[in-house]
Amino acid sequence: MYGTIARMRVKPGMAEAFTKWNMEHAVEDTGQGALLVFQMDSNPDELYVVIAAESRMHYRAMSEAPGMHERYLQMIQFLIEEPEWHDGEVIASESNL
Repeated sequence: MYGTIARMRVKPGMAEAFTKWNMEHAVEDTGQGALLVFQMDSNPDELYVVIAAESRMHYRAMSEAPGMHERYLQMIQFLIEEPEWHDGEVIASESNL
């Protein structure tokens, strides 16, 4: 698996609307394998978004898909600054959820 962890600072009070918008558009629009959104206890307007795809090739195809730039422009309307992106290989995962 391959993906990104993004630190995002939403406009005050916009975390719920951002998360709802993101969940409605993420998987069906991009075909990504997994999406997790973390809201920080220390600052509810600071979110960490984790996106995982089957492989680096699938992740790159997703990030370069038609319409992705327009989706990004919609997403940043919720933010006070551009996200910090941290791409990398998933070297271990497990879930019992």
